[in-house]
Amino acid sequence: MSPRRGLAGTTPALVLLLIAAPGWLSQARAQEVRDHEPDAWLQIVSSGVRVRYVPGDSLRAARILASLLGQPPLPALSPGYPAEVVVYLAPDERAFVTFAGESVPDWGAGVALPSAGTIVVPGYASGRTTVGGEKAMLRHEWAHLGLHDYLGGLRVPRWFDEGYARWAEGGFDASEVWRLRLLLALGRTPALDSLSLEWPHDRASAEVAYLLAASAVAYLVEESGERGIGVLLERWRRSGSFNVALRGTYGVTSGQFEEDWRRWIHERFGWVLVLSNSFVLWGLLGIMLALMVMVRRRHNRERMARLRAGEPAEQPAYWKVDREGEG
Repeated sequence: MSPRRGLAGTTPALVLLLIAAPGWLSQARAQEVRDHEPDAWLQIVSSGVRVRYVPGDSLRAARILASLLGQPPLPALSPGYPAEVVVYLAPDERAFVTFAGESVPDWGAGVALPSAGTIVVPGYASGRTTVGGEKAMLRHEWAHLGLHDYLGGLRVPRWFDEGYARWAEGGFDASEVWRLRLLLALGRTPALDSLSLEWPHDRASAEVAYLLAASAVAYLVEESGERGIGVLLERWRRSGSFNVALRGTYGVTSGQFEEDWRRWIHERFGWVLVLSNSFVLWGLLGIMLALMVMVRRRHNRERMARLRAGEPAEQPAYWKVDREGEG
């Protein structure tokens, strides 16, 4: 039974993220980072949250601690997750890359290390930004840690991991769904089962992948509510298998789930929404204007050619004859 048909375990598009390797650091790398911490590393601790920073970043560290402690519990999880968290405020780009690894994209604003219960954020001015600002970024990474902590280290499909974090961060951005709807219609969305090892590294492709993940979880939330996600997570934790939990909760296989999700995208976000988007609208108007200009110019050229064809010659024949007679 699909989510829209009620509670009761992924299609080619969602299988991709099931086998996608996480982009976070391993426990070994986390330990390596800790072994090379600055000698002057300071920290503030409260209620299981530890923020580590270098001198000069105390105000930022205090603000981060207050933000994390003041946020509401994560959706669909029991209270108290994540239990222990360490936040590292990287003092420069070199330190950030040391923590996050060289594969981290240059636009990444934060990194979660679930195996180490750690979040790494840049404590310096940089081009690393996030749409919702620092608070949204912290909430997003916090959700990654909470989900993994709750599941006890089970392997989490990347699409669900990122989709859950976006849900916890504030929800699916419906204003961006026009891109997904357009890409689906044009067949431009990546096949999820094609992402075998790595999440897209370039920003444009990654944004599409995040949009796919967020919309998939948004579909589950809209059709079954937070309670449905909670039941899924509980069964997942007990069985140790996402697919078993998916079938047991929603009564669908992974392939059926993707079919239902794609149908939901088409029905929930139709062409009216796509055309109502200002970017698409002005783009279409621009194309129409360019075509009109091209047609007008072609018409003017043809008209000018006809006029020139009807003009008298510069030296008419009769004028030449008269000139010859005079001679």
